[in-house]
Amino acid sequence: MTAPLRLETITPGNVLAACALAVRPDQKDFVAPVARSLAEAYAQPDVAWPRLIFDGDRLVGFVMAFFDVRFNPEDPDDLPRSGLWRLAVSAGEQGRGYGRFAVESVCQEIRSRGGTRVTVSWKQGEKGPENFYLRLGFHLTGETSEDQVIGEMDLTGTSRSLPVAGAAGQGR
Repeated sequence: MTAPLRLETITPGNVLAACALAVRPDQKDFVAPVARSLAEAYAQPDVAWPRLIFDGDRLVGFVMAFFDVRFNPEDPDDLPRSGLWRLAVSAGEQGRGYGRFAVESVCQEIRSRGGTRVTVSWKQGEKGPENFYLRLGFHLTGETSEDQVIGEMDLTGTSRSLPVAGAAGQGR
């Protein structure tokens, strides 16, 4: 990392650069393009929290969180969840801590909204993000959502959890 990392909202001035962001070719089956994420965010503005990841003036990634979503609304015991919806670090920028920074930032935002756990889902497979999320402290819940497994991490400090945003570390 060469400069302070930060998250930025998507604006008319950076939306085209955001849509041009691409992961490695072998990862395309594991994360939707940023343009699709932005369309979903536009359709669900009360749920989605899309942000660009910058290292100084350089766009290095995209992250989108969700807040207070019930995964199984028909189940009265299903509690609302908040978590990581999408994470894409540019192909040439991976392995420099940007993914970890993005996850830490989402965790910090969830905490600021009173949340105590972070949820993420991912498609399993070679070159997929599973090892990245497990290294950060997520654990599999045993649940699935379509073709993805669901992982969660406690944010209360009573079990292993990520430090606050800005801490050093490696990311995908």
